[in-house]
Amino acid sequence: MMRRYLLLLGFLTLVGCASQPPNGSASTRFADYVASPPLLRAFLYRMPKGGDLHNHLSGAAYAEANIRAGASRGMCVHPVAATVGEPPCVAPMRPLSDALRDAGLNKTLVNAWSMRDFIPTNGNSGHDHFFAAFSRFGGVAKPSDMAAEVVDRAGRQRMRYVELMITFQGKAVADLTEKVLKTTPWTDNPAAFEAALMAAGLPAVVEAAKRDIDSLERQMRANMGCGTATAGSGCGVVVRWLQQVTRTSARPRVFAASLFGMLLAKADQRVVGIDFVAPEDNPVALADYTAQMRMLDYLHGRMPQANVSLHAGELTLGLVRPEDLLFHIRQAVELGHAKRIGHGVDVMYEEDAFGLLRDMARRRVAVEVNLTSNAQILGVSGADHPFPVYLAAGVPVVLSTDDEGIERIDRTHELQRAVMTYGLGWDALIALERNTLEYAFVTGASLWADPPTWRRVEACAGASVLEPESGACAAYLKTNLKASLQWSLERDLALFDREADTLRPR
Repeated sequence: MMRRYLLLLGFLTLVGCASQPPNGSASTRFADYVASPPLLRAFLYRMPKGGDLHNHLSGAAYAEANIRAGASRGMCVHPVAATVGEPPCVAPMRPLSDALRDAGLNKTLVNAWSMRDFIPTNGNSGHDHFFAAFSRFGGVAKPSDMAAEVVDRAGRQRMRYVELMITFQGKAVADLTEKVLKTTPWTDNPAAFEAALMAAGLPAVVEAAKRDIDSLERQMRANMGCGTATAGSGCGVVVRWLQQVTRTSARPRVFAASLFGMLLAKADQRVVGIDFVAPEDNPVALADYTAQMRMLDYLHGRMPQANVSLHAGELTLGLVRPEDLLFHIRQAVELGHAKRIGHGVDVMYEEDAFGLLRDMARRRVAVEVNLTSNAQILGVSGADHPFPVYLAAGVPVVLSTDDEGIERIDRTHELQRAVMTYGLGWDALIALERNTLEYAFVTGASLWADPPTWRRVEACAGASVLEPESGACAAYLKTNLKASLQWSLERDLALFDREADTLRPR
């Protein structure tokens, strides 16, 4: 089995890393440590990284941090159901602060709010436990508290960019939708409903969301100590937001939320796109899937510049009927105009799967692969996962975390899992990190004229990453944030190559 993986990944190296510089100390040290999980972990943690493009803020904070945050706000918790509520704490509710001292209560909450110690039982799968966790701890921590934790963790792992999924002004958009429905019924005419939403005040909700972002980012940076002598590692990380759309909502709400997200992204560069969230196997999500993709097709015609990343193919045989596995990824690409696909696990169940892979490679539609999440929720891992299939087909792939707090992982863990499961070589690992910035929705042009071969744009073709930027390259980097982030990764990788000789136990 490993021989087959190595053949696949050898093919990737030939076609995807043609201009990779000669291997140096980092690649040698990597080869030395690849057979030792502890050494490999420490090495990969130190390795410079690009970003995390599939990260749900509400699921990324660890349960322990949520307990502390909720305790500081005087929140209450049910000691058996593990659900939280506002004070006063009337029996059987207890102060959440009790969990800071009561080891038994702390264990109950951490296990209920995450996958720690989870064992499937009849009627309670990993899928069920995972998604139920959100309803238990929802609202316990402020978004700024969670963001500070997640972004600082990214910085410690030497990432420079994250896109966090969040819902700004969700209730206001839902309330406005219900108001519009009283006079404008939802039909197959989205233009009329769009006009009604705009007339009813959707632009004002966009302005309110911009103020929310101001407040969130200000508090997030304060929590990390940015601008002080004790600034956290996350202060140097560029943070962008993906507006969530809940796919299990009624059709008019899904349309309104999608429209709102695109308008918000147009009005504020800190919001870089939209993404559909919630279980893809939910009966509403299954029944309305094609209708929702058609909504996005309509909105693409109205705002073709809008970035769309879609959870698609987070399914497997047995979880749903075979018929439900035939078209989700293809429709996300062709109707939903997704530039990135989240998960994409069921790709080989799709009609004309090989044609779909070729089309995704041609269009450069990236797949956000979440290995631990897929193993915990879907039970798909190892040889059953299409990760090496995507690589061999030339489909761009990024490794991401999904919900690192609930899963009890971090981004370094996902790199290590990929290396140890699929035999990734150093060149393939570097390509994955470069992909996280190449397919990020951050503004500006790329450093790469040809991403599959990593050939630089002409302005920076001959420049050294170890020298101060100057001339045409400096001007190019100054006006293109994406290229600037990519340049910083190349510089740090070059410095890491020099540093690698010191990364040894003695």
